Amino acid sequence: MLGQLDENHIEKVLHKQVLGRIGCHANGVTYIVPVCYAYDGNCIYARSNDGLKIDLMRKNPKVCFEVENIKDLANWKTVILWGDFEEITGAEERKAALDILLNRHMPIVSGEMARLTPNWPFQPDNLNEVSGVLYKIKIEKKTGRFENYQGIDEVSQSYL
Repeated sequence: MLGQLDENHIEKVLHKQVLGRIGCHANGVTYIVPVCYAYDGNCIYARSNDGLKIDLMRKNPKVCFEVENIKDLANWKTVILWGDFEEITGAEERKAALDILLNRHMPIVSGEMARLTPNWPFQPDNLNEVSGVLYKIKIEKKTGRFENYQGIDEVSQSYL
């Protein structure tokens, strides 16, 4: 059974996952790349090093973001959202964004961009020690789809 996720299920997927894919486009270049993220119910928050993704989003802040949960090829949920990239530079907003990223539920992680600090999951004494570009995606629109091979209402039962 194929179907559309309702708002409640879209929110569950966005809150429970930590890896998404951001799509950006500028100057005739389209780029899709995975990012570790946190979601606060309004925005997607992430951190990155300077590079192609950040350069493209600075030039064109309109982005697409995709998150999925795949149990197997016949049982999956996916959410796509559209919004605007906004770099976070102010001290207070930077602290708030880092708090959101540091407090997200994370599986055991060893990747540099997911950890935020060498001592992760412990918060550094000085949040200014966290390097990289902090940004958020201000969400304008969200959609979600699912497939459930059994044809019963498993979409309300979580396999996240």
